Amino acid sequence: MNGNTPYAGLPGETGAGQRAAADVPDLSRDQKRLLHRDVSRIAARTREFLPSEYVVDSDVSSGMTGPQVTVAVRPPVGHAVSAGFTPDLEDVAAGEEVITADERSEVARGLAASAALQVKQAVSNNVTPTGK
Repeated sequence: MNGNTPYAGLPGETGAGQRAAADVPDLSRDQKRLLHRDVSRIAARTREFLPSEYVVDSDVSSGMTGPQVTVAVRPPVGHAVSAGFTPDLEDVAAGEEVITADERSEVARGLAASAALQVKQAVSNNVTPTGK
Protein backbone atom coordinates (compact mmCIF):
# COMPACT_ATOMS: atom_id res chain seq x y z
CA MET A 1 0.00 0.00 0.00
CA ASN A 2 2.78 2.44 0.86
CA GLY A 3 4.35 1.95 -2.59
CA ASN A 4 1.37 3.70 -4.20
CA THR A 5 1.96 7.03 -2.50
CA PRO A 6 4.36 9.75 -3.61
CA TYR A 7 5.87 9.58 -0.12
CA ALA A 8 7.09 6.00 -0.40
CA GLY A 9 10.26 6.93 -2.28
CA LEU A 10 12.08 4.95 -4.91
CA PRO A 11 14.21 2.07 -3.61
CA GLY A 12 17.85 3.04 -3.86
CA GLU A 13 17.07 6.50 -5.29
CA THR A 14 14.78 8.58 -3.10
CA GLY A 15 14.06 8.06 0.57
CA ALA A 16 10.53 7.88 1.93
CA GLY A 17 9.03 11.35 2.30
CA GLN A 18 11.73 12.91 0.13
CA ARG A 19 11.48 14.33 -3.37
CA ALA A 20 13.87 13.48 -6.16
CA ALA A 21 16.49 16.21 -6.66
CA ALA A 22 15.39 16.63 -10.27
CA ASP A 23 11.85 17.55 -9.10
CA VAL A 24 12.99 20.58 -7.10
CA PRO A 25 13.85 23.46 -9.45
CA ASP A 26 17.04 25.44 -8.97
CA LEU A 27 16.87 29.17 -9.54
CA SER A 28 19.69 31.16 -11.02
CA ARG A 29 21.21 34.11 -9.18
CA ASP A 30 19.28 36.55 -11.43
CA GLN A 31 15.97 34.73 -10.84
CA LYS A 32 16.51 34.86 -7.08
CA ARG A 33 17.36 38.56 -7.34
CA LEU A 34 14.09 39.22 -9.21
CA LEU A 35 12.08 37.41 -6.53
CA HIS A 36 13.87 39.32 -3.77
CA ARG A 37 13.20 42.60 -5.60
CA ASP A 38 9.47 41.88 -5.94
CA VAL A 39 9.01 40.76 -2.34
CA SER A 40 11.06 43.72 -1.08
CA ARG A 41 8.70 46.03 -2.96
CA ILE A 42 5.75 44.51 -1.10
CA ALA A 43 7.53 45.02 2.24
CA ALA A 44 8.40 48.63 1.36
CA ARG A 45 4.82 49.36 0.31
CA THR A 46 3.53 47.80 3.54
CA ARG A 47 5.88 50.01 5.59
CA GLU A 48 4.36 53.07 3.90
CA PHE A 49 0.95 52.20 5.39
CA LEU A 50 2.16 51.58 8.94
CA PRO A 51 3.86 53.58 11.70
CA SER A 52 7.50 52.78 12.48
CA GLU A 53 6.52 50.65 15.51
CA TYR A 54 5.51 47.85 13.16
CA VAL A 55 8.31 45.57 11.97
CA VAL A 56 7.98 44.46 8.34
CA ASP A 57 10.24 41.81 6.82
CA SER A 58 10.35 39.69 3.68
CA ASP A 59 11.94 36.39 2.79
CA VAL A 60 12.54 34.16 -0.21
CA SER A 61 13.33 30.57 0.71
CA SER A 62 13.47 27.18 -0.95
CA GLY A 63 10.73 24.72 -0.15
CA MET A 64 9.85 21.22 -1.24
CA THR A 65 8.01 22.54 -4.32
CA GLY A 66 10.38 25.38 -5.18
CA PRO A 67 10.83 28.94 -4.00
CA GLN A 68 8.57 30.28 -1.26
CA VAL A 69 7.96 34.02 -0.87
CA THR A 70 6.81 35.50 2.46
CA VAL A 71 6.17 39.01 3.81
CA ALA A 72 5.45 39.32 7.53
CA VAL A 73 4.42 42.17 9.85
CA ARG A 74 5.01 42.17 13.60
CA PRO A 75 2.76 44.79 15.25
CA PRO A 76 3.82 46.41 18.54
CA VAL A 77 1.18 44.29 20.34
CA GLY A 78 -0.84 41.35 19.13
CA HIS A 79 -0.02 38.51 16.79
CA ALA A 80 2.20 38.72 13.73
CA VAL A 81 0.55 38.46 10.30
CA SER A 82 2.07 37.19 7.08
CA ALA A 83 1.35 36.57 3.43
CA GLY A 84 3.15 33.96 1.42
CA PHE A 85 2.95 32.11 -1.86
CA THR A 86 4.83 29.93 -4.28
CA PRO A 87 5.56 31.86 -7.48
CA ASP A 88 4.95 30.36 -10.91
CA LEU A 89 8.29 28.88 -11.92
CA GLU A 90 7.67 29.57 -15.61
CA ASP A 91 7.35 33.30 -14.90
CA VAL A 92 10.49 33.22 -12.77
CA ALA A 93 12.42 31.27 -15.42
CA ALA A 94 11.33 33.71 -18.13
CA GLY A 95 12.64 36.62 -16.05
CA GLU A 96 9.21 38.26 -16.08
CA GLU A 97 7.74 40.32 -13.28
CA VAL A 98 6.44 37.67 -10.91
CA ILE A 99 4.27 39.99 -8.81
CA THR A 100 2.46 42.81 -10.59
CA ALA A 101 2.19 46.32 -9.13
CA ASP A 102 -1.52 45.83 -8.44
CA GLU A 103 -0.85 42.57 -6.61
CA ARG A 104 1.92 44.20 -4.56
CA SER A 105 -0.39 47.03 -3.51
CA GLU A 106 -3.22 44.65 -2.67
CA VAL A 107 -1.00 42.43 -0.51
CA ALA A 108 0.58 45.44 1.22
CA ARG A 109 -2.83 46.96 2.05
CA GLY A 110 -4.10 43.62 3.32
CA LEU A 111 -1.08 43.05 5.53
CA ALA A 112 -1.23 46.58 6.93
CA ALA A 113 -4.94 46.24 7.67
CA SER A 114 -4.47 42.84 9.30
CA ALA A 115 -1.62 44.12 11.46
CA ALA A 116 -3.66 47.15 12.55
CA LEU A 117 -6.57 44.85 13.41
CA GLN A 118 -4.26 42.73 15.57
CA VAL A 119 -3.32 45.83 17.57
CA LYS A 120 -6.95 46.89 17.88
CA GLN A 121 -7.99 43.47 19.14
CA ALA A 122 -5.06 43.29 21.57
CA VAL A 123 -5.81 46.64 23.22
CA SER A 124 -9.62 46.71 22.92
CA ASN A 125 -10.11 44.85 26.19
CA ASN A 126 -7.92 47.28 28.10
CA VAL A 127 -9.45 50.54 26.82
CA THR A 128 -12.45 52.11 28.53
CA PRO A 129 -14.74 53.93 26.06
CA THR A 130 -14.85 57.69 26.73
CA GLY A 131 -18.44 58.14 25.60
CA LYS A 132 -21.46 56.43 24.15
